[in-house]
Amino acid sequence: MIAWMAALPLMAQTTASSSKAPDATMVATTSAPAEAPQTAGLKFGHISYEQAVKLMPEYAEVQSQLQQLRAKYDEETMRVAQEFNDKYEEFLEGQANFPQAIYQKRQLELEDLMNRNITFKQESLRLLKQAEQEAMKPLHERMAQLLRIIAEDRGYAFIINTDGNACPYINPAQGTDLLPIVTATLKK
Repeated sequence: MIAWMAALPLMAQTTASSSKAPDATMVATTSAPAEAPQTAGLKFGHISYEQAVKLMPEYAEVQSQLQQLRAKYDEETMRVAQEFNDKYEEFLEGQANFPQAIYQKRQLELEDLMNRNITFKQESLRLLKQAEQEAMKPLHERMAQLLRIIAEDRGYAFIINTDGNACPYINPAQGTDLLPIVTATLKK
């Protein structure tokens, strides 16, 4: 056992010296830069998806329906606001003459009405957003299908959505703007 322990410093020295001087095959594999993959044949398209969807004939119809729905919610919001204002004015006019119990009851009614109005407004915003998503879903599905067909027909590897400044620069010599192609296809 003592012989084995005596060999440890020798083994450590051998390991340390071998890590300082790598062999020739290691130098050759680590010093040569990896070649970048060839992308000369890679084709891609780019488009503002939002602009493309707005070009669809169905878009105006969907926006009109959503505007009508918004108008109905706005009308109801104004009605309940007017109802609250009327009750509040009654409360202000009569508060000096109300006994304490009626004063507190009316005050609680106003608070309840105000809370219901706030809840209604939040719920109407949620419902409007949901209605917009549902109304736009068929348009998005159609646009996705159209872009898939264009990509397959023209041999594009992918299509970049340029909305939201997701891609601030695209070399026009390497990528194709698909908005004119989509526009022409939608007009057919």
